[in-house]
Amino acid sequence: MRRLLETLRDAGGRPYLVGGAVRDTLLGLPHEDLDVEVFGLPLPNLKEALARVGRVDVVGEAFTVFKVSGLEGAEGAVDVSLPRRDSKAGPGHRGIAVTGDPDLSLEEAARRRDFTINAISWDPITGEYLDPFDGRRDLERRLLRVVDRTTFADDSLRVLRAIQFAARFELALDDDTREICKRIPLDDLPAERIWGEFEKLLAAPKPSIGFALALDLGVVDKLFPELRALVGCPQEPEWHPEGDVWVHTLQVIDQARTRVDDLDRPKRLIVMLGAVCHDLGKPATTAFSDGRIRSIDHEAQGVPPATAFLDRINVNSIDGFDVRKHVLGIVAYHLNPGMWFKTRDKVGDGAFRRLAQKVDLELLARLAKSDCLGREPGVFNCEAMDWFLERAKSLGVEHRGPQPILLGRHLIELGVAPGPRMGEILKVVFEQQLDGQVSTLEEATAAARRLIQA
Repeated sequence: MRRLLETLRDAGGRPYLVGGAVRDTLLGLPHEDLDVEVFGLPLPNLKEALARVGRVDVVGEAFTVFKVSGLEGAEGAVDVSLPRRDSKAGPGHRGIAVTGDPDLSLEEAARRRDFTINAISWDPITGEYLDPFDGRRDLERRLLRVVDRTTFADDSLRVLRAIQFAARFELALDDDTREICKRIPLDDLPAERIWGEFEKLLAAPKPSIGFALALDLGVVDKLFPELRALVGCPQEPEWHPEGDVWVHTLQVIDQARTRVDDLDRPKRLIVMLGAVCHDLGKPATTAFSDGRIRSIDHEAQGVPPATAFLDRINVNSIDGFDVRKHVLGIVAYHLNPGMWFKTRDKVGDGAFRRLAQKVDLELLARLAKSDCLGREPGVFNCEAMDWFLERAKSLGVEHRGPQPILLGRHLIELGVAPGPRMGEILKVVFEQQLDGQVSTLEEATAAARRLIQA
């Protein structure tokens, strides 16, 4: 990294670290991505200098952004760019023209940033911070403030960035920033950009801060009607003394966040999205009956609105894992661990094996534990979820259900031709396997022979 900086200096440039790495360093947080902005060096000279220190890949030559990899002392690639100027050239977030200009002043280059905490530059050679918009003081005050109120609304995604920044760094919005965000329409944002910020929100230490802010700014009303329906939806005080379904959901989200750090990205997101969606069926099912507030069958009824929510953020498979299937499975069966515990002496192994065909039981248990604890602390016994997971592990089905022992090729060897009859036999024998009546290929074959001869 030092060689890169010295090479840029020797070529006549003034390199500064900018953006999130500077912010995170000031907050004492780890950072991965490094962004270097180089002043005073024309584009051809910049490209020539970069080529001398590492492999250069063009990210957006029109934007004068390059990724430089193979640098000693830097993990991964470093983004290097000229100072840039933004101008509104068309409607929506896509209509922003970006041009590089090595002769911009540092203040002019920083003005294109969204928030003051992201507009701080650091000279790695001298150790000097350059902070034209007082971002360091805002970090000390834990305040999120726009850099330029006249251009902030040019990119509507900045409203969602405000939400995830507030949650990740536990910041409050200053009054002016709050009012600006409330006025910005969000109807130009595609699902992938919404999801990009939403995922960062779910990774915050306490995501409920961002969800509460999203409601206050009108983002929930504009983008997530399934979540808006939770606000004001009552719950039976005996079981939910914390308040309405919205309040409960935010507490469950925070609880879930404490239980996912050891998971890979897809499974982590399944638990977090399961927390967001688990009670989406309550608004349609909540009624006052026999002197109590009830939400009968809200688990199954929550699948359609959860599907609509996942459609809205375009979540399906992530890193090759079927995230959608397991989120919907969590929504549909999130009460099972608690209900089964009440009759645990009567719940057979087959019930666990069958449920494991539909959802990852470990992830279900994590969400159910979060659901149980997402209420008045210390009041409710949540041992059911521990029992449920241990029982699943003892059967070896905590992550997936059993695979069929008997296959079509085995039936062909017994003289059964492919067709409906083969499918019927395979289904019956597999059901016997799930119930524990069949555990070896020999037993499965014998069961098939009996069915053939019947």
